[in-house]
Amino acid sequence: MKIQRIHHVAYRCRDARETVNWYREHLGMEFVLAIAEDRVPSTHEADPYMHVFLDAGGGNVLAFFELPNSPAQGRDPNTPEWVQHIAFKVESVAALEETKARLEARGIAVLGPTDHTIFQSIYFFDPSGHRVELAADTATAEMSARLDEVKWQMLEEWSRTKRAPRHAAWMHERELAGG
Repeated sequence: MKIQRIHHVAYRCRDARETVNWYREHLGMEFVLAIAEDRVPSTHEADPYMHVFLDAGGGNVLAFFELPNSPAQGRDPNTPEWVQHIAFKVESVAALEETKARLEARGIAVLGPTDHTIFQSIYFFDPSGHRVELAADTATAEMSARLDEVKWQMLEEWSRTKRAPRHAAWMHERELAGG
């Protein structure tokens, strides 16, 4: 078996209509499907839900569940806010800057652009509190090859030490040197 692509990734939302409208308005994502049931098909539990699906580009789908009979959603208090996020690729750094200006003009706080050396990103939150990242690739072929060469050694070292390996420190050394 070979995975072909992500069929969909599902998150919880506080309001399905609000979520669909927000992703359509702010990220241009098309609303492609809604499924509503009174029973969960996989577990047969009585738990009504609305399941909405949005086109995330390239055959990928972002989905959300509204669960009116469940307690209010929360965050894992042991995981930093910056860890769990939904990241979308955009075509250019210019698109990031344009989107940041547009979101901020609509009252949405945006962090970034953040330079990750191989891509730049902006970050903001959707109405349900999910952190969203837009990323524009900036890596050269040489950078990508250098990272590919060391990925297994980095993973092995991390597994042993739980400290950041230095194999790709070149990505951030220029920041530390002030450049």
